[in-house]
Amino acid sequence: MTSAPTWTIAQVADEFGVTHRTVRHYEDLGLISPERRGTQRVYHRRDRTRLSLILRGKRLGFPLEEIRTIIDLFDAPRGRRTQLEYVLGQIDERRADLEQRLRDIQDAIAELGEFERRCREDLDKLA
Repeated sequence: MTSAPTWTIAQVADEFGVTHRTVRHYEDLGLISPERRGTQRVYHRRDRTRLSLILRGKRLGFPLEEIRTIIDLFDAPRGRRTQLEYVLGQIDERRADLEQRLRDIQDAIAELGEFERRCREDLDKLA
């Protein structure tokens, strides 16, 4: 019988492009809970999955407490209507926030373009 694969903190950190300190921080927060063998941390598939979800949530701009809530829902029995509605609500809020940020960035780029155009016109007049 083969045992399930495990990983060290170095392997997990390298795989996800984070520091050992970051991985330990998520452990300190209780977001991941690797097995301990003496002083060595042993990461299982569940830990890697959770770390992947944490980092995805961070990239999407979710605060760690929201990430914790959402990840914990994945560990709970599936199919509970209130859980799914909660996650969908969080997704809607995050999407709306990102769409607003995108509009703000597009507006800022347009304003910079207009400002650049006026500066170039003024510079041409001075020449």
